[in-house]
Amino acid sequence: MLYPHDIEYKLGFDKIREFLKSRCSGEQGQNNVNKIRYSTNKTLILKLCHQTEEYMKMVVSGEKIPSLNYPEIDRSIEKLNVQGIFLEIEEVVDIHKTLKILVEWVRFLNSRNERYPEVSILVQNIDIDPQLVKKIEECIDEKGEIRANASPELRKIRSEIHKNEQIARRTLDRVIRETRKAEMSPEDSSLTIRNGRLVIPVKSEYKRSIKGFIHDASASGNIIFIEPAEVLELNNDLKELSYSEKREIIRILTNLTNEIRKYIPGIFQGNKFLGIIDLIKAKALLSIEFDGIVPELNTETAMEWIGAINPILKKSLIKQHKQIVPLTIRLDSSNRIVVISGPNAGGKSVCLKTVGLLQYMYQCGIPVPIKEGSKATIFKNIFIDIGDEQSMEDDLSTYSSHLKSMDFFIKNTNHGTLFLIDEFGSGTDPQFGGAIAEAILEQLTRSKGAGIITTHYNNLKKMADVTAGLINGRMRFDVKKLEPLYQLEIGKPGSSFALEIAEKIGLPHPLIQSAKKKVGTDAVELDRLLSELEEEKKYFEEQGKKFEIQNTLLEKTIANYKELHSDLDDRKKEILNEAKVEAKNLLKETNQRVENLIREIKEHKAEKEVTKKSREDVRVFEKEIRIEKVRRKEKEIKVIGGEIISGSYVRIKGQQSIGEVIKINKQDAEVMFGDLKSKVKLNRLEAVSRGQFKKIEKESYSRIQGINLNERKANFSPDLDLRGKRAEEALMVLGGFLDDAILFGTPMVRIIHGKGDGILRQVLREELKSYKEVSTAHDEHADRGGAGITVIEFR
Repeated sequence: MLYPHDIEYKLGFDKIREFLKSRCSGEQGQNNVNKIRYSTNKTLILKLCHQTEEYMKMVVSGEKIPSLNYPEIDRSIEKLNVQGIFLEIEEVVDIHKTLKILVEWVRFLNSRNERYPEVSILVQNIDIDPQLVKKIEECIDEKGEIRANASPELRKIRSEIHKNEQIARRTLDRVIRETRKAEMSPEDSSLTIRNGRLVIPVKSEYKRSIKGFIHDASASGNIIFIEPAEVLELNNDLKELSYSEKREIIRILTNLTNEIRKYIPGIFQGNKFLGIIDLIKAKALLSIEFDGIVPELNTETAMEWIGAINPILKKSLIKQHKQIVPLTIRLDSSNRIVVISGPNAGGKSVCLKTVGLLQYMYQCGIPVPIKEGSKATIFKNIFIDIGDEQSMEDDLSTYSSHLKSMDFFIKNTNHGTLFLIDEFGSGTDPQFGGAIAEAILEQLTRSKGAGIITTHYNNLKKMADVTAGLINGRMRFDVKKLEPLYQLEIGKPGSSFALEIAEKIGLPHPLIQSAKKKVGTDAVELDRLLSELEEEKKYFEEQGKKFEIQNTLLEKTIANYKELHSDLDDRKKEILNEAKVEAKNLLKETNQRVENLIREIKEHKAEKEVTKKSREDVRVFEKEIRIEKVRRKEKEIKVIGGEIISGSYVRIKGQQSIGEVIKINKQDAEVMFGDLKSKVKLNRLEAVSRGQFKKIEKESYSRIQGINLNERKANFSPDLDLRGKRAEEALMVLGGFLDDAILFGTPMVRIIHGKGDGILRQVLREELKSYKEVSTAHDEHADRGGAGITVIEFR
């Protein structure tokens, strides 16, 4: 059951219908949009949702989906059901086009019935014989005209027509040349047709000079169109042949219609299918545009919308270049009714309509714009009381109309009901309105229905705080800026912030103090506590975000340290291995030279000159080894010793990396190794000279430039895709990416992070503030990704 009768208009579902119609390809799809109805049938709802979900997969996966550019053939099908009536050529052409589209769809879905089971079921009963398509094509060409070879008789008739037209045209050409020569016809005149017969134009003063039949005259009367006597018989024959042609075409169309008539059930089912699949397509395109999903169905009467978006509001805000704030809300057996309070224009009514609209869309078989992990339920009844229901006809005031709705709610609300009430109890004396609203809420609580209520009454907030089944909710508010945040928080009541807003707009201070006294100490104190609570929550949220960013940076630093430490270990192993190999080769070469020396001495029996030469060779080789040893020693880092203080240049014993001491803490020292700060025990450090530090730093830079820079620059892309990554992981990747971009002098880069809840976008934007090289960071153009992409420009 739905209440009131215009519930679709109040929730905005009429606009959803308009969105769907604009995405349909044909009239049948649009008619089916009008037939969409709210359902409580679980099987039907899931089937409709899964059909749409499957079509969304077709679109997203890039499938070559068959055409839905179908014609309207309902009237043609009606004619087929009447024996003896034949279809006109245009109607046969439309039937042919429809059949071709159906054949494509049947072939497409039958080959993918496991991938798209719910949609494939729709074509199971469609029986279209491809031979029927072929028969129509044998009679009608691509231009929609009857082919000359559609029958032997038609071919013969058209051949005769062509032959007679040629003879008539040659005769008339001769006559018109003679009349132009005699200046009886205008010089630029040519053959024309009047009343279906070939004629020539003749000046009116010469109409008696030419034998023939006058068919027409020009508007001025200066030109007369005459059918010369020489072609009268030929034109008569052509007229007769034209009648014969029409009779033969009617015979062909009659036979073709009788052939098509045999397949009426298949054509009817196929035409119905095209209207259904057109509607499914429209729902899929709308769902893709608003990130709709099919939520998990909860068997209990409990719902949980996570990151819910009102598609109508989103479309409106996009035009204004504004971002929509997603809504998260849960209704279950323990908290069936949410009492939402907060300032005016803070989003209470939007929250109410969003829940109602998405629930209505879901029970109409349309995927809804919420996040994965959301849960849905099916309500048998949806009752709403939103907006001004003042009735001039029934002589009801706004408040009376609300009470009439409440009477309906109390009598009909049960376990399977969702009710939505906006500004509960307003419209009359607050003292009595609040009391009546509390009594009604007690009754609704006992009915076991689920619902959302918005109010400003403190007695309802207190009731929600102590009554089982009720829970408070509030719309968040920035107390410092006095601006609504449009965020719903469950578990706490909200303040109207009336006094704060009054003070902001400039009402005199004595007036505000007077208002506080009139309201009473308790009310003012409660409002103050709610304001302070809101301010504290906002402060801790901001601090939490800062800690999250700092934690991410810490994890990034640790990861960089581990990577650097691993690189150093690898380099150490590599150097040792190279040294071992080189020593082995040197020993081998030395042994070889000694063996050669001994052999030469033996062969020449220790001749003086040979022995002298051999010994000289050994001395030269020994000198080369010494020189190489000295050269290597020069490359080693020289330790200068002495006390290590803040500002000293040091290395870790046994390692090549040199860093600068930042701070001394008793037995530890904080040392900067490049961009990495590490804490190292003092007894593990050795002091080195500044010159050594500069030399190692220069060598490191040269090594980076010589080995990695060109390759990294060649492979660098200005686009970085971070979709699907957690915040800390994304920040680690972002750091290296920005370092490369700055190093290579890239003027602009793009970070692709997706829209989602906007959390990743916010974390990345906060991180970018720490880079002095970043000039601006803004959203991409709406046509190229909008808020899902951040464009970064460097100074």
